[in-house]
Amino acid sequence: MELQQVDTILDDYQERRGLLVPILQDIQATYNYLPREALERVAERRGIPLSQVYSVANFYTAFSLVPRGKNIISVCMGTACHVRGAPQVLEELERQLKITAGHTSPDMMWTLLTVNCLGACALGPVVVVNETYHGHMTRATVTDVLDDHARESEDAK
Repeated sequence: MELQQVDTILDDYQERRGLLVPILQDIQATYNYLPREALERVAERRGIPLSQVYSVANFYTAFSLVPRGKNIISVCMGTACHVRGAPQVLEELERQLKITAGHTSPDMMWTLLTVNCLGACALGPVVVVNETYHGHMTRATVTDVLDDHARESEDAK
């Protein structure tokens, strides 16, 4: 694995100690997950035990230690979304993507996650694709949301 981007990120934080979370956030933004080699480089360059780096990476659910898809889908399963049909929306996403929550499609296009709350209860059920919120989701609207984001991914190429 090429670690030049990790080194650049670490260079940006060189003068500031104790900023492990922002460093990991920047690495994840670059690779879409936290590669093992990158975590080893962080430990080496920051002079901290690798176990400490892994401890932080495992503590925060926003971090992923496994490769994720180009599009990250988060389905709110909080109470307000749940009672308004979030389980059915999740089921439809799983059916259309042919993956279950917590997994990534073989083509690395989609990662499907569930979250406890997205803080948009009035819009429930809510699905977030990358950073775009989609409210009042139903089984019927899932196809349109997936198609829109697939088209955006194609346009970005």
